[in-house]
Amino acid sequence: MFFQWLKRYMPRSLYARAALILVVPIVALQIVISVVFIKRDLEDVTVQMTATIQREMELLRQIADAAPDQDAALVQIAPVLQPLQMQARFLPPGAPLPEDEFSLIEFSGRVVREEMEKTFPGFLAARFLPDRVVQIYFGTAHGLLELSFDRRRLTAAAPHQLIVTMLLFGFFMMMISFLYMRNQLRPIKRLANAAEAFGRGRAVPYSPSGATEVRAAGSAFLDMRARIERQIEQRTLMLSGVSHDLRTPLTRMKLELAMLDEEDAAAMLRDVDEMQALLDAFLDFSRGAAVSEPEPVDPQELVRDIISDWQRQEQQVTMGEMTGEGEVMLRRQPMQRAVSNLISNAVRYGTRARVSVAVTDKSMRIRVEDDGPGIPAEQRGDAVRPFTRLDPARNQNRGSGVGLGLAIVADTARAHGGTLRLGESADLGGLKADIVIAR
Repeated sequence: MFFQWLKRYMPRSLYARAALILVVPIVALQIVISVVFIKRDLEDVTVQMTATIQREMELLRQIADAAPDQDAALVQIAPVLQPLQMQARFLPPGAPLPEDEFSLIEFSGRVVREEMEKTFPGFLAARFLPDRVVQIYFGTAHGLLELSFDRRRLTAAAPHQLIVTMLLFGFFMMMISFLYMRNQLRPIKRLANAAEAFGRGRAVPYSPSGATEVRAAGSAFLDMRARIERQIEQRTLMLSGVSHDLRTPLTRMKLELAMLDEEDAAAMLRDVDEMQALLDAFLDFSRGAAVSEPEPVDPQELVRDIISDWQRQEQQVTMGEMTGEGEVMLRRQPMQRAVSNLISNAVRYGTRARVSVAVTDKSMRIRVEDDGPGIPAEQRGDAVRPFTRLDPARNQNRGSGVGLGLAIVADTARAHGGTLRLGESADLGGLKADIVIAR
């Protein structure tokens, strides 16, 4: 459960995840080393040096307490102060009591104060001044004594040097690692872009590069792309050849039927026309969306032209809501054929159709709705399969077909990197077909 919750906040891209894998161990290592150094080594060294100063302070206090007054005490401790490199003075009577003074980043000074408060009786305050001088105040028999000395006798000279050096070199090495990682991930990103473009029906230039494994994956992708393109070309050529060969006898049959009486030849002419329509459907399906290159297309303008063509045929095709604007990279003819197929199904199995377009920054949606019987939810998956005819869902007496209409639309949507979604129209009550394509 914890890892499932954590996955929602993890980055999605490979580069971000690789950067996270690189940064987290370095940052964690620096934090652990910093904590161990500060809490163990630096603090222990400061405590030991504080214990040494305390012994010297105790010696000075014993000498001062043995003197009759403050002046005599200063005279007697003077020979001891010189080798200890300290200065001492008594605070005048009535002077305000001194208080602790530390900077915001002072860690050692606070350790010194806490240690002296616990182990040195009479300790009053400690001041760590910016000029690297420490002033310690403690009580004696003749009043408060101020002891001044260099802070290097009490704390480490530069406790931050290790941390700063570690941070700087860690950041420097991390930048070098980022550059190297970026160079290593660039071939993977190029391969992903080429695969994504091919999934949308575009063959972008690509050559394998990078590590051995990435080169092997790139070569495998090129081989796969070449095989798929050959298969598409062979399928198109085969069906085109079959369609072309069958058009000749169909044309001869039409000519022969034209010489017969119209009443006798009417039924056979309908059969020939149906065979011609089936051949056209086979050819459209075989071509798919690979007959043209993507180009910038205004979806709203494209849909308006299609609706105008259907309205000229006196079909009840209306324009729905048009939202958003901008051009989308589309194959005009296959997309026009796909939308026309949806409208054809709508007017064939219903009485009217409505087409709407929605364009956003990330996607484009073309929706065709009708008032026909629709398709049950459990049969919508089969409806987009080639050569599938749903007799219970569609009234076959009102039209004929081979079951390739929705299959062509789905194939066109997939060739553009999109999908075909079937549902129920909330307004018209029939089928709702959405072609959704990412921009």
